[in-house]
Amino acid sequence: MKALENKILKSGKVIDNKILKVDNFFNYQIDTKTLKAVAKFIAQQFKKAKVDKILTIETSGIAFAIAVAFELGNIPVVFAKKSKTALTNDDDNYVAEVPSYTHNTVNQVYVRQRFILPKERILIIDDFMAVGSASVGLCKICKDAHAKVVGVGVGIEKEFQGGRKKLKTLRVPVISAARIVAFKNNKPVFSKEKF
Repeated sequence: MKALENKILKSGKVIDNKILKVDNFFNYQIDTKTLKAVAKFIAQQFKKAKVDKILTIETSGIAFAIAVAFELGNIPVVFAKKSKTALTNDDDNYVAEVPSYTHNTVNQVYVRQRFILPKERILIIDDFMAVGSASVGLCKICKDAHAKVVGVGVGIEKEFQGGRKKLKTLRVPVISAARIVAFKNNKPVFSKEKF
């Protein structure tokens, strides 16, 4: 998506040819015009997939997931939590372990079983994908729930870090609005391939 690539070039910042900061328009602070355009793009790619629900992980993926849900006809959004609620019975959860590349931590994420049902068609939404751990973890939750993952929609993907390859081994299609294949001289290099 050329508009997102241009926004990344104009407003993003690459640090040490490793980290892409887009916190001024895509996660800490959200440029709603950009978010809406990216959500519309992703929704168009999955329009024929007959999505029942969207699944994401808290926190930065929620706004993007909701925007895609609106574009797909106001379908429900479920988000995996990174902690259990202490005062309620949380034994009815699907659980996956999700390492975070950016934060250098490992989180367990939880989704209440009643929110992902057998045979539901689930679209996973990830605002930013590097090594793919979040999406792989959410795929595991869907598998445990006997739901079908119809695909993963990504805002910004650092393809060179292997997340797409992991999902390909799971036979899950990935559609990204911006695919970065490398960083050179602290600038992103975008894929020439569509999606």
